[in-house]
Amino acid sequence: VQLQASGGGLVQAGGSLRLSCAASGSIFSINAMSWYRQAPGKQRELVAAITSGGSTNYADSVKGRFTISRDIAKNTVYLQMGSLKPEDTGVYYCDVEVKVRSPRYTRDYWGQGTQVTVSS
Repeated sequence: VQLQASGGGLVQAGGSLRLSCAASGSIFSINAMSWYRQAPGKQRELVAAITSGGSTNYADSVKGRFTISRDIAKNTVYLQMGSLKPEDTGVYYCDVEVKVRSPRYTRDYWGQGTQVTVSS
């Protein structure tokens, strides 16, 4: 299973970006899909998550500004980020819980990370 993340970049404060993360390979099904971020000198933190049923949860710092969604047919998760602030700067990682087709087991896979930089 491979994850390909894209969509990061440099944006001014108040701007928007959309991140994508597509899973491919021997996938039977996908459970939760999440986005984490890691700022320089800080621990990785959960930004947003979405379950297989579509339930979502967000870090308090991004509520009302970010929206997580998924396209089940494309095995892809998105993070629409708006009203960006300099403190949103960091490397964003997708995390996908995959039930592998054969042999049948479930584990987490991580994307390679995509840099988001918000200038003031």
